[in-house]
Amino acid sequence: MALELPVGTTATVKVPASSANLGPGFDTLGLALSLYDTVEVTVIDSGLDVEVHGEGEGSLPLDARHLVVRALNATLQEIGVTAPGLKVVCHNNIPQSRGLGSSAAAAVAGVAAANGLAGLPLNDEQMVQLSSAFEGHPDNAAASVLGNAVVSWTDIPVDGETRPQYKAVTVPVHPTIKATALIPDFKASTEAVRRVLPSDVTHLDARFNVSRCAVMTVALQHHPELLWEGTRDRLHQPYRADVLPVTAEWVNRLRNRGFAAYLSGAGPTAMVLSTEKLPDTIAKEASEAGLRVLELEVAGAVEITTS
Repeated sequence: MALELPVGTTATVKVPASSANLGPGFDTLGLALSLYDTVEVTVIDSGLDVEVHGEGEGSLPLDARHLVVRALNATLQEIGVTAPGLKVVCHNNIPQSRGLGSSAAAAVAGVAAANGLAGLPLNDEQMVQLSSAFEGHPDNAAASVLGNAVVSWTDIPVDGETRPQYKAVTVPVHPTIKATALIPDFKASTEAVRRVLPSDVTHLDARFNVSRCAVMTVALQHHPELLWEGTRDRLHQPYRADVLPVTAEWVNRLRNRGFAAYLSGAGPTAMVLSTEKLPDTIAKEASEAGLRVLELEVAGAVEITTS
């Protein structure tokens, strides 16, 4: 018989945004960023009460369809506890559908909140597994759970019945590395942007990306001077350029000036990794072109507090 959580139990989680791929590491590399969604969950007598403030306010569902709630309920069931009712209050700062891991952050928030309510029975590996299942790949979710940079992968069982296993390890990031996000005022659907990718790539392009992915892990940890080379990619960004022309233009413009720019996740955000602040002249150009410019730091792991 499942244990019922007492009314009044509260968990608050602070979840960082994330940038996936980092150029060549398609569905593999991720980076946690200092832009946060905060979610407070309280056990109540009955029912479900959902509030959304900030990003997504007025457009996200306020019922059991909300991704935070779905992840929360699935994790409580996984742990083996129930709640008579839940009040969920979301304060969102991560832009929706912009390539900054908003959906992964919502899944992580639900998993982490359930973990907090139940007394923290889940370890990091289990939280990565449960939150990644909502997207089918662990790069964004693992970054939001573990913080810093991550290398992630998926073990797909051959029996067709066992659940895929989502794995990740943390990569410490050189303390001088910063991120600058250039965020357009339009959204991008991850599913739609994935549809433009080819089913096969050449051996030459695969070899190119394997080498640059290796370079990137070294650049992040020890050699920031290699960030430009480490963010080169042939597997996904060239194919997405036609459907994200504004982003492609800015990535190319920045790279031609020597900045390690890349398409963040499925876009449309363009991300720059560097050891120096982006020059004011470039930030001004981007702002005048209608892009929101955010200077960000590498973030730590999801934070969970309980009462």
